[in-house]
Amino acid sequence: MSVNVVDKVDDPVLVRHVLISVSDKSGLEGFVPALCKACPGVKIFSTGGTFGHIGKILGEGARDTLIQVSDYTGQPETQGGLVKTLDFKIYLGLLTETYNEAHQKDLERTGAVAIDMVVVNLYPFSETISRPGVTPEQARGQIDIGGPCMIRASAKNFLRVASVVDPADYPAIVSDLSANSGSTSLRTRYRLARKAFAHTAAYDRAIADYMAGTPFDSVSPCYK
Repeated sequence: MSVNVVDKVDDPVLVRHVLISVSDKSGLEGFVPALCKACPGVKIFSTGGTFGHIGKILGEGARDTLIQVSDYTGQPETQGGLVKTLDFKIYLGLLTETYNEAHQKDLERTGAVAIDMVVVNLYPFSETISRPGVTPEQARGQIDIGGPCMIRASAKNFLRVASVVDPADYPAIVSDLSANSGSTSLRTRYRLARKAFAHTAAYDRAIADYMAGTPFDSVSPCYK
């Protein structure tokens, strides 16, 4: 098994492609226009309800900026949005390393682009299970798959990608981009990666605890 050993890192990284797919859309009204101003020519990939929300924020500007993920991947979203971002082109864009010639050839071969920032937060699992009378099936429906995968992939590749999971960080990120000609610093990307892994760990812990405390007898009637 060959292992990539990285000995060269971009610092800073110019933000040209951003993927935004969020459950909590608070703060996007200020963040998206500020992102576009700080990073002229940026392209934003998005999905489902987030795509529609950003389209309303950008108005006419959406035509040159906003791209539906399904148009980029060539794969339509499945019914109910069950599969949207779990695609080779997305993960190649997240995990590719700038100075890896094989990765660059893969980008060219597939028509993919390197994604420089991911803005993702997860389905409200903890909020759902805190409601009185919630069923195991309702809880199961709020287990996010694509979101944690994108967060983990982008956070792993903090050498190049900024992984943004908290709307409270939007102002600081815009400030960083504005001060650095539309680029992120390695220091910022590492700080965001630490927060991203803590976020997915807490999310998985909530799911594991719920399932550990939910006996099978209370689950099985939902499927009879």
